[in-house]
Amino acid sequence: MSRRLTRGFSLIELMIVVAVIAVLASLAYYNYSRYAFRARRADGREILLRLAAAEERSFTNQNAYTTDIAGVPPGGLGLDATSSGGHYTVTVTWGTSGDPNTFVLTAKPVAGDVQSNDACAWLRIDNVGNKTWTGKKKNGSCW
Repeated sequence: MSRRLTRGFSLIELMIVVAVIAVLASLAYYNYSRYAFRARRADGREILLRLAAAEERSFTNQNAYTTDIAGVPPGGLGLDATSSGGHYTVTVTWGTSGDPNTFVLTAKPVAGDVQSNDACAWLRIDNVGNKTWTGKKKNGSCW
C-alpha cells in the first residue's frame, strides 16, 4: 500500500474556522453596539447637566426657573436645545404643579436616530437633582 501525502486543509477544518470567526464577530458586534449606546447616552447626560446648571443660574438671578431654553437671558437660557452630538433634544417644563420654583428637564432621542433604540429611552433630571429614565433598563446604569 502506498501512502498518499496530503497537503492543505480539509473542508471540515475550514468550516470550523469559519464558524469560530462568526461567533467571535457576533460577540464583538453586540459589545460594540452596547458601548455605542452608552457613549451616545453621555451626550444626553451632558446637555441635561449643562441646562440644569443654567437653570440654577437663572433661579439665582430671577428667583424663578425658566421654560425658555433658547431665549436670550434674563427671560431664557440662551442655549441650544439639541445635544452637541445631535442625538438628543431637550424640553423643560415646570414641575407637576406648574410651580415656577421647580423644573424637569427631559432629553429625548432624536426621532430616526439610532439612539432612539436605546433601552434607557428618555433621560430626566429635576431641580433637586433626581435623575430618572423612562426605558425598560432597570439596573441603574442609565445615569
